[in-house]
Amino acid sequence: MISKVLLIYTGGTIGMNRNPLTGALEPFDFEHLLSRVPELAQFQTEIATYQFNPPIDSSDMSPKLWTELAHIIADNYDEYDGFVILHGTDTMAYTASALSFMLEGLTKPVILTGSQLPIGQLRTDGKENLITSIEMAAAKRADGTAMVPEVGIYFNGHLMRGNRTTKQSADEFNAFESFNYPHLADAGVEITYHEEYILHPSTSLSSLHPSCVPSVASEHSSSAPVTLHPQFTLDNNVIIFSLFPGIREDLIRHIIATPNLRAIVMRTFGSGNAPQSPWLINALREGTRNGKIIINISQCLQGCVQMGRYDTGYQLQEAGVISGYDGTVEAAVTKLMYLQGKYTDPEAVREMMKKSIRGEITV
Repeated sequence: MISKVLLIYTGGTIGMNRNPLTGALEPFDFEHLLSRVPELAQFQTEIATYQFNPPIDSSDMSPKLWTELAHIIADNYDEYDGFVILHGTDTMAYTASALSFMLEGLTKPVILTGSQLPIGQLRTDGKENLITSIEMAAAKRADGTAMVPEVGIYFNGHLMRGNRTTKQSADEFNAFESFNYPHLADAGVEITYHEEYILHPSTSLSSLHPSCVPSVASEHSSSAPVTLHPQFTLDNNVIIFSLFPGIREDLIRHIIATPNLRAIVMRTFGSGNAPQSPWLINALREGTRNGKIIINISQCLQGCVQMGRYDTGYQLQEAGVISGYDGTVEAAVTKLMYLQGKYTDPEAVREMMKKSIRGEITV
């Protein structure tokens, strides 16, 4: 049976053309984009298309547009074997993370890709990224199930778990990396799928290779058939701030006291450390006592938060700050939006942030 893939174009560099008068990159017609890739006609895969009109710069991505994407996938879920989303690189990791949480019970591939150069340029990376993403979205195992039933990002020969990935370069073709989790697949002359790292519907999260700390059994593992249950409500009452030497007390207290703010992603030093200033610990403690959820994410791209390693991290733990383990900032923010849209009780959100629900952290 021929596989069917829905190609969703949101915008981004891959579909841009250079204005001859200004020299600036501008979006152009999606059909024109497809005409630049005649290789698509060689696929033994039926490819349908959906275009955002108008296309958007990924800097303008928002929870509203994530919801629109989730609707498109959910509404067409039974008609297609996989989905490929063409997306700008700047916020691709946020979108991939958000969709991984919103599309509960996913059994089909949702692969985001794009390019560093427009697809019409001679040295573009867009063609290979697009062609291989479609091939991966259509790939099936011998039993007919999807080879990679996850939300992933494919770039420069590597398929990575979407909620483990971050953008690492604005200039290189190797724009993305999942620093704390192995690649799901690598594309060379052949495509090599790393089954041991892929989260299938029947996979226990504890069976996947850890990157940081020992795993425990997950309550979400099941061998029962899974049906897609998309969640379209996101609560974006969350903020990110990074600690730095000399950070001001009044600004931190102002952030923590912000009305309606439900959660904070705090980017700390090293393995989850912060200044030992009493005012900082007291401010964080007051915030958690008032129902604020504060997640500790390292500013380092690789490694994980271990709040018991040094006294500075232990004090954060005593103040009610939650470890973000080896997760990315993108995953922490979007997971909070997802959980806050699902639960009104901050304790429920707090408990779920400590668990891996889509393979986004190793706990």
